[in-house]
Amino acid sequence: MMDEFLIEAKQYIETSFEKELRIETKSNRNDLVTEVDQYIEALFTRYLKQFFPTHKVFGEENAEHKIESLDGAVWIIDPIDGTLNFVEQKRDFAISVALYLDGIGEFGVVYDVAKDDLYRGEKGRGATLNGQPIQKVSQKRGVENSLLIANLSAVKLYPKLKEAIRVSRGLRLYGAASLEFMAVATGRAGAYLAANLAPWDVAASKIIAEELGCIVSRLSGEKIDMLHKGTSIVALPKVYQELRDSYLRK
Repeated sequence: MMDEFLIEAKQYIETSFEKELRIETKSNRNDLVTEVDQYIEALFTRYLKQFFPTHKVFGEENAEHKIESLDGAVWIIDPIDGTLNFVEQKRDFAISVALYLDGIGEFGVVYDVAKDDLYRGEKGRGATLNGQPIQKVSQKRGVENSLLIANLSAVKLYPKLKEAIRVSRGLRLYGAASLEFMAVATGRAGAYLAANLAPWDVAASKIIAEELGCIVSRLSGEKIDMLHKGTSIVALPKVYQELRDSYLRK
């Protein structure tokens, strides 16, 4: 099911590049939704009803896809993660889909459409990029030998992060949470810190990152609640500990 869905979704997205998009705003002028977001979520729902009619969908764009419990089989989807990038740059956006069984992440995919890079992770079975196994992340690399990814809201919440950024090898920000998670999961960055991510922003990428040895939690250190928005950090183990010990303090 997943491969067929992603192929059809990619074709629709590429076709959309050739026409003028209908764009609407949600919470603010930079929180966008297009007919492409809505179509991709509806397309996934049609596939799901065909193959797994008893499963539920928890998605960003359809009001019917808001749920109050992760009991049973629940698919969490962000049809276009990084919609602003999609609209303005036609790159650095992704389709993110995850399967949770009774609240436990079992399977996730993050598809970087523009690069045609497909990340897959399955609980207890590791993760792959375009079918090739991804190596586990370093257990020894710390903040000073890593790039950090952080949004400004996270730095405002924890001002000491400015010092962590100064100590690190530099700051990056890409504008699509799932791809920023993948930068950490593949060792290209040491940590990604965000102040307000939704479940669909992190559901799939959390599974992949944890399979590769990353640590994922709220900035406070608490477990992420997959039903509500909140802060998030994904980091290499040593980077995570250093950030928690020295910089994630108000």
